[in-house]
Amino acid sequence: MCFSCQHNGQHNTLTEKEIAEGWILLFDGNTLNGWRDYNGEYLTIPWFVKDGTIQAKGTGADEHGYIVTDRIFENFELMWDWKIAEKGNSGVLYHVVEGPGFNVPYVTGPEYQLIDNAGCEALEDWQVTAADYAMSPPNPENLIISPPGKWNTSKIIFDNGHVEHWLNGKKVIEFEAWSDDWYKRRNSGKWKEAPEYGLARKGVLCLQDHGSAAWFRNLKIRELPNKPKEVVLFNGKDLHGWEMYGTEKWYVQNETIICESGPDKEYGYLATREYYDNFDLTLEFKQEADGNSGVFFRTHVEPGPTTYGWQVEIAPKGMDTGGIYESNGRGWLIQISDEKESILKENEWNSMRILVQGDNVKTWLNGEMMVDYSDEKIEKKQGRIALQIHDGGGIKVLWRNLKLHTL
Repeated sequence: MCFSCQHNGQHNTLTEKEIAEGWILLFDGNTLNGWRDYNGEYLTIPWFVKDGTIQAKGTGADEHGYIVTDRIFENFELMWDWKIAEKGNSGVLYHVVEGPGFNVPYVTGPEYQLIDNAGCEALEDWQVTAADYAMSPPNPENLIISPPGKWNTSKIIFDNGHVEHWLNGKKVIEFEAWSDDWYKRRNSGKWKEAPEYGLARKGVLCLQDHGSAAWFRNLKIRELPNKPKEVVLFNGKDLHGWEMYGTEKWYVQNETIICESGPDKEYGYLATREYYDNFDLTLEFKQEADGNSGVFFRTHVEPGPTTYGWQVEIAPKGMDTGGIYESNGRGWLIQISDEKESILKENEWNSMRILVQGDNVKTWLNGEMMVDYSDEKIEKKQGRIALQIHDGGGIKVLWRNLKLHTL
C-alpha cells in the first residue's frame, strides 16, 4: 500500500504542479547527492542507492549509522515512501542540530518512528510506527501499515510549531510543539536528561540505520512560511517558561525577576525553555550590589552549568555593558567605546534592546546604540535566551518588562 504519487510510472520525480507549489526532491533516484554523515562533511557510512531507492545496509547502531541533508529546514511538509525488513527499525528525524556537544541526532531532533510493530515485541505505544518517538503515540484506529517488505507512505507537517504525522493517507498524530503539554512529556520521560531535545526551530533532516535494512524513495519537501509573533517572556507572576541552571537564586517579587548570588557563588542561568533565533528583544534591568550579569542569545546549556553561545554584557560601569562576549570560545568580540560608558545608570532602571537577525547583532542601552556587529559563526547557531549571574558572590540584578518579537 503506497499513497505517494508515481508519475507516469516514474518514482523520484515531481509534476509541474508540485514544482509550482514549491516541492523539491531530496533524492534524485540515482545518487546520494545532498546527503552526508551526521556531524560530517562527506558520506562515508554504508548507505547506498539501488533500484531507485536509498537503502540502509543495516549495520548501524545507536551511536552511528545516520545520514543527514546538506540543507537546513524550518517549517515544512515532508513526504516519503519507505519499507523495512522483518523486525526492522528505522526513523526519520527533523530539526537535527550538529556540533561537538551532540554526538547523536536524537538528542536534539524529534523522530518519526519506523518499525515492524508485529515483529518487535513489547513495544510501548510511543515506540510504534508513526509515533513521535518517546513523546506522542499515534491514534491506533488510524494506523494502516503495510507488512515488512511492502511500501508505505508517510508525511510530517511542521508549521510554526503545529505538527502532524500521517501514514498511508491517514492523520495519526496532531500536537503543538513547545506547549505546556509538550514540555510535560519532554521533561518527564526519555528526554529529561537531554536539555536541548526538540527545542531547535530548524535543522537538518536525518535518516536512521538502526541495525536493520530499510528502503526510502520519493523523498520530497516543500517549505512553509515563518510566522512572526509577539512573545511576553515574563508574565510578572512567576518563572513559567523559564528553566534554572545552577544553585544561584532566581525568584519573582513585585513583578520583577531577581537574581542573587547563592552560597556556592558560582555562575547561574535562567534560560527560556524555547529557542529564539531571529528576534527583537526589549527589557529593563537594575543593578544592585556588584551587578555583573548578561543576556545570552542563541545559546545552549550543558551540565556544570555552562553555556555555549553569545552574551550581551550587563556589568558595572567601565565594564562594557552592551558589548558582545563569546562564552567558551573567542572571548570579547566587540566592546563599547569609552565615551559610551556614561550611558549606564547605576542603581537605576536601564532599558536594553537586542536585535538579532542572521549574522548581525545590534544593541541599544537607554536608547543609544552600543554595538553593530556581524559574525558568520553567529549566523550558523541557534538556541535559547538566558539571563546570567556571574560567579564570585555579592551580585544582585533585577529584571522586568521582557518582551520579544520574533522575526
